[in-house]
Amino acid sequence: MCKSMRRILWAAAMLCLGAQAAARIGDIVDVHGIRSNPLMGTGLVVGLNGTGDSSLPSAQMLTSLLRREAGITFVPNDLRSANIALVMVTAELGPWDQEGATIDVTISAMGDAKSLQGGMLLATELKGLDGEVYAIARVAAISTNSWSVEGQTGTRAAKNHPTVGRIPNGANVERPVLSRFIDIVGQHRIVTLRLRHENFTTAERIRQAINRQYPDCAYAPDPGTIRVRIPDSIGIEKQVSFVDTIMQMDVEVDMQAVVVINERTGTIVVGGNVGISETAVAQGSLVVRVREQKTVSQPTTPFTDGATTAIVDDSAVAVEEREGALIRVPRVVTVEELANALNAIGASPRDLIAIFDALNKAGALQARLEMM
Repeated sequence: MCKSMRRILWAAAMLCLGAQAAARIGDIVDVHGIRSNPLMGTGLVVGLNGTGDSSLPSAQMLTSLLRREAGITFVPNDLRSANIALVMVTAELGPWDQEGATIDVTISAMGDAKSLQGGMLLATELKGLDGEVYAIARVAAISTNSWSVEGQTGTRAAKNHPTVGRIPNGANVERPVLSRFIDIVGQHRIVTLRLRHENFTTAERIRQAINRQYPDCAYAPDPGTIRVRIPDSIGIEKQVSFVDTIMQMDVEVDMQAVVVINERTGTIVVGGNVGISETAVAQGSLVVRVREQKTVSQPTTPFTDGATTAIVDDSAVAVEEREGALIRVPRVVTVEELANALNAIGASPRDLIAIFDALNKAGALQARLEMM
């Protein structure tokens, strides 16, 4: 059996073992209401060494900037230069970022600029999807972690992606959007947990784990949601500590029976609890061999007029169909047994894809098959 298939089956076995291990609740759920918000704005980069874009939009933006800041009016065509670039500035406003905090920004060229290396971003307003300004990117140098050179004949060489750069802590928060993770329902404070992978069994185990420590405080209205009531004995000053205690609890995560196949790369991932009903599998392949060689043609009749020694091409094609034996696969209930059964077939990863597909169509694969 090839080494790649051994690695696939070993990884599947490890996944099965991992499915039986406990995980922290905080690693498998998200707290409702806690999320970041995207910000973006249109900016201008200056100081480029001939690697910017000389398009009209960048010149128009520079014209508007000079009119607003210096009161000088120019015609956009007079300011066309490859030393400036029109860029899109993006950032993520965190759920707890207060006014005055700093956040990272990413700068991406919008025109035909070749590189932003060495450029300076001018102050840019960053707005949310509601059109309000939440942060301002300050004047700062751009780091692209790349380089790009071009010869006079048009030959170019580049490393990484020179038209995208970052400015760590490059924007100041002007208006926070604080997240609220506690809802008031009637007289009770409620924290809602959302499972990243909805599952009836896992949701029930989380509910039981919380209620063991805080009786009658948690319930699961659906397989993806657990609502937790904060006990009245816990004051406002201890709400964060209460949520942290819940997040540190360990539960056993139920892994669904699923086989994920990426046919483009030949990758197979077998989840836990995958079983196969008793069946028989035959695996075979068609082998085609083509051999090219050169032979010498030597005239055998003496004194043949015009006969010369020549080198000619000779091709030989052989087709062989290898018949695979019909191998009985017993009923298996663990990934380890599944690995041993497929080892007996001696199939390559590409063959395993076809085998899993055929098992699924035959109704012998006790799992959901997902093709990527």
